[in-house]
Amino acid sequence: MTEDMKWNLTVAMTGASGAVFGRELLLALDADVRVAQINFIPSESSLRVLAEELQLSGRNQLVEKLLSKPSSKIVQLSESDIGAGIASGSYPSQGMIVLPCSMGTLGGIANGLARNLIERAADVCLKECRPLLLCVRETPFNKIHLRNMSYAADAGAVIFPVMPSFYNLPASATEMAAQFVFRVLAHIGLPQPGAYVWKGEE
Repeated sequence: MTEDMKWNLTVAMTGASGAVFGRELLLALDADVRVAQINFIPSESSLRVLAEELQLSGRNQLVEKLLSKPSSKIVQLSESDIGAGIASGSYPSQGMIVLPCSMGTLGGIANGLARNLIERAADVCLKECRPLLLCVRETPFNKIHLRNMSYAADAGAVIFPVMPSFYNLPASATEMAAQFVFRVLAHIGLPQPGAYVWKGEE
């Protein structure tokens, strides 16, 4: 991308635990002047996790609840809306991040099922050779999980497990999640000014 071009990204949240990571991702992207639009797909299962982990209920005004303010950049889509723009390779996009990514969503993407908008948008990224980061959240992994991660990686996805760092001495879960998100965004070419940088031993 040239410096004057604005990013258009897709973000999906699924039913895996770790809603705070998805919220911090949306906050960072909403504040980034290089980003023009974020197509946000919360799965039905993610709504249950959001209610349990962040005490946010319902689909209506979900973006405003997550950010604690309205957003002119974030467009919320339903996972059942398979006719959305991001379901087509002709739609301009610079990539997609699934955070957190459940094993079910991973399996659907890895095997090309395209059963809903999340899986279809990911499939589009793979076929168009666009960045696709799957921030998987599960432990331990069984052989099916590992096999699906291998399939997705072979197809072009980046497997980016939710493994926060501790060497920056985070003071809270929110700070831990934010620093993980900064690493995700740096990986796709959107480095963040608040990211912790390891300087090595003096």
